[in-house]
Amino acid sequence: MITQIAFLQEAASATATAAKGENPYGLLPALEQGGVIAWSVFLILVGMSIFSFYILFTKLFEQQKIINQGRKMRTGFWNMTSLKEGANKLEKNSAYRQIVDDALVAQEQHGKLTDPVEAHDWIHGSINRSQGLINSKLGSGLAFLATVGATAPFIGLFGTVIGIYRALIKIGLAGQASIDAVAGPVGEALIMTALGLAVAVPAVLAYNWLQRRNKSIAEDLAAFSNDVLGYVMSGGNVKPSNLRPATAPAGASTKPAATTAKPVTGSTTAGQTGGVPNKA
Repeated sequence: MITQIAFLQEAASATATAAKGENPYGLLPALEQGGVIAWSVFLILVGMSIFSFYILFTKLFEQQKIINQGRKMRTGFWNMTSLKEGANKLEKNSAYRQIVDDALVAQEQHGKLTDPVEAHDWIHGSINRSQGLINSKLGSGLAFLATVGATAPFIGLFGTVIGIYRALIKIGLAGQASIDAVAGPVGEALIMTALGLAVAVPAVLAYNWLQRRNKSIAEDLAAFSNDVLGYVMSGGNVKPSNLRPATAPAGASTKPAATTAKPVTGSTTAGQTGGVPNKA
């Protein structure tokens, strides 16, 4: 009896609110009716969304910074007389500068090793370790985006289940499935579902986009690392320009030049091709 009275009071309050021109089935009324569970689900989803966008913008800033560093490196790094001089042309905290500095340090340390190790293997391992640290830093935070994309719909679904459960309780208390009895809880359930999807979809899109950009950056770093290793191991004789095949001038024929046949003295037997020449 007491429960039915409380339900009637809640319905009367909703009716009075509607009479004043306010929407009794909006987000805030739904959260208020849902209680602690609805507010908890809502706050968790909002926190996930805020942190997801924070990771997106910070990672975009870091990626764009390395991309700009790569452009500056390609414009003037290889126009140098030594690797140390080229390193001084790069930014102090540049990812490319880190690879060059580690290569120079590894080159100096190789002469101090007591156990004989191939210089190529030693320097190559140092450069790979430096490149791996850069890629690891770029990939930090992406696991959270993947987690949000995978779990946010289920968190919203949890709020949906609670809303449907409350709707069923109200139907049982009212004794009839009127729209006034179920509109609030069902609206709350649909809102939670929509919030879960609204949080998950941007997180998945951001994760895939950042992963693709990281892959492109890693390819550029790997190519630069290989060029630095070739320069060190050749004593400065091998640069990226030496690795590209020379291009033929515009309009030049790419066919091999025909060799001029030497005249053969004498005549061939019976004038046949490949015949044995007769002696004069």
